Amino acid sequence: MARIVVLGAGGQVGRSIVAEAVKRGHEVTAVDQDQNALKGVPRQANAVTGDFTSRDTVQQQAQNADVVVVALAGSARPEHANTARAVVEVANKLGAKAPAVIHVGNGGLLENADGERIVDTQEFPAAERKEALDQADALDVLRAAKHNLKWTYVTPPPRNFGPGRRREAYRTAGDRPVTDAQGNIGISYEDFAFAVLDEAEKPRFRNKRYTVGY
Repeated sequence: MARIVVLGAGGQVGRSIVAEAVKRGHEVTAVDQDQNALKGVPRQANAVTGDFTSRDTVQQQAQNADVVVVALAGSARPEHANTARAVVEVANKLGAKAPAVIHVGNGGLLENADGERIVDTQEFPAAERKEALDQADALDVLRAAKHNLKWTYVTPPPRNFGPGRRREAYRTAGDRPVTDAQGNIGISYEDFAFAVLDEAEKPRFRNKRYTVGY
């Protein structure tokens, strides 16, 4: 059993990750800035209200954790990068006792068949670009962190990512989305959470960005 903290536990992805961690028998702390959003997390989790961008909040939760999962819902503010900065600063303070960090990224940062970032294409929704670029900044923060930080950046597909059923199946890729034989892209929140917990339990992508899909 591991001690897992989920920042952004009130969002749909965060709740799915909390539910999967609880299902696997881990000790889970679910953190969100919105107390009402935490009403949807499993009762077995310890629900805590706090600001993810605050170093004090992050340190309070991270100092006794084995893994911190950052799974923030969409935001118009630079929340993703600021949370990454808080996590890195706290990890530097904790040193060898710092937990591993799994950051849930944005599918727009993956590359298309031409090697271009999807967020930079005309097809990418303009309303979602600001958040995707904030996630790009968060990835830069993690990549620039000192070597003692154990981080992973897991990216969902750029489309067809939503509620579904838990198949306990997925495939992984690097900088481009996972596609099936018909060229389809996607995964359910439930199986994305399944993949995140697999990485939390048996890390395979330490200090790397990767993506999952069916």
